[in-house]
Parts: sequence; C-alpha cells; structure tokens
Amino acid sequence: MGREYKNIVILISGSGSNMAALARAAEREDWAGTVGARIAAVISNRADSTGLALARELGLPTALVPHKDYDSREAFDAALMAAIDAHSPALVVLAGFMRILTPGFVAHYAGRLVNIHPSLLPAFTGLNTHQRAIDAGCKVAGATVHHVTADLDHGPILAQAVVPVLPGDTADTLAARVLSQEHRIYPQAVRELLDTL
Repeated sequence: MGREYKNIVILISGSGSNMAALARAAEREDWAGTVGARIAAVISNRADSTGLALARELGLPTALVPHKDYDSREAFDAALMAAIDAHSPALVVLAGFMRILTPGFVAHYAGRLVNIHPSLLPAFTGLNTHQRAIDAGCKVAGATVHHVTADLDHGPILAQAVVPVLPGDTADTLAARVLSQEHRIYPQAVRELLDTL
C-alpha cells in the first residue's frame, strides 16, 4: 500500500508561471517528505495554454477541460469538478485560471480552494489591476493569496506582498514586478496551508 498524499490540483489558463513556481518549490522543499503533499495534476481550460507544456516538462500529469466544449458555465464546472475529483484533492490551487467559478463549484471545494490575485485586496478586484492602480495614483501595489469564496476576489487573505509603484511605470512593468513577488509568496502560502490540512 502506497503512502497517502495530500494531493494538490493546479488550475491554469495561460503561461503557468505561478504553477511552475509552486512545482519548483514543492521539489526544492520536498513537500512530499515534509508535509506529505504532491502536485497530482495541472488542469487547463485552454488547449493553447503554454503552461500545459511547461507542466509536462516538469513531470506533472496534465489534463485539458476546454470551457468552449460546454454550453453553460454550470456544465463546464461540473466537468471540471469531475476532472479535479479524480485526484482526491486536499487543495485546489488557481494559478492564472481565468474563469469565474459558479457558487456550486466554490462550495464543493470550500476551505480547499485558493487563488492569487495581482493586487492588494480588497483593492482592485477583477481585471486590469495594474493599470487601475497606476491610474488611481497608488504608491504601492502587490499581490494577495486568498481563500476563494462565492464573492470574486473577496475570500480570507492568507498572504500579501507589496511592491512600489515607480514613476513612469506601465501596466506591464508593474505586472512584472508584482509577478516576481507572486512566485515567492504563493508557494510559501500553499506550504503553510498544507501544514493545517
């Protein structure tokens, strides 16, 4: 009988840079040995997600559940839940997963669903966070790791990182500065959460 692991399922839509940061931290810090956790699968809703290829390069199992194959948000979420639940997840980690999830999906994973958002929540929920922070004259910006609830980007905060907004910043330069901090705090927050499961 093999060891029972706390399985982590990571959901992505794009490049998978936060997924890769999590995978590298899990390997570097031996999450399997230290907290009995492993990344069981990386699932994307987009066939063109470069993160899927990156996950395979990192030796992680991958799956594709294209949202365009379903005629409703509920039907997609049901298919996605089936793909996730096949791995008996202790934790479902959103890493650049660009779909708004139904209340039923969120309730199904209550307490086990986390996200990273590129702003200092509760400020700038939703999209275009970096440009909105610049337009508002913010002196600092950052990223937030939080539990997911039915309210978009409003769940209990697990970790935050702050970066300066510099004179002459564009949305892209600010995004790059924030992303480097996302790659630092997301693995830390997930690792700390695994200790509590």
